Amino acid sequence: MNNNDILIRLRYALDFSNTEMVDIFKLGGIEVSKEDVLMLLTKSNEDEAENELQMKCTNQMLDSFLNGLIIYKRGKQEPKPGQPQAPSASIMTNENVNNFLLKKVKIALALTSEDMLEILEDAGITISKGELSAVLRKEGHKNYKPCLDRYARNFLKGLAIKYRN
Repeated sequence: MNNNDILIRLRYALDFSNTEMVDIFKLGGIEVSKEDVLMLLTKSNEDEAENELQMKCTNQMLDSFLNGLIIYKRGKQEPKPGQPQAPSASIMTNENVNNFLLKKVKIALALTSEDMLEILEDAGITISKGELSAVLRKEGHKNYKPCLDRYARNFLKGLAIKYRN
């Protein structure tokens, strides 16, 4: 599953309009037009002529979108006086994209671990609380586990079931 697929599925699951997508990208620090959004949301085909109509969603763009989604859903958080500015964890490699997706959607929608397990169950996937915890851990932690496409895809499917019904 590539970043464009993730955007397409997230947009469908949370029922965002093109204007809302532009606003979310802007909140995340990237300026895109409605035309750019349409190009990002175009499914890729094998035909090279049609691929010109698609814009590749980079890891930086997806990270900005997910950060913008958090601000869009929860509001901008002002740092407390004396508190150091938290470094923004960003998507560095394609291997951890799904982990960031689950973490940031969890934050944006204020989901608990039980909510996430329920969403996965709605999509037909049953995992333990420990497995979910391992996927949500910081990369480099001894119990960290990469999130497979299967879980990310079914999580987005479960979100669609929960939020579109």
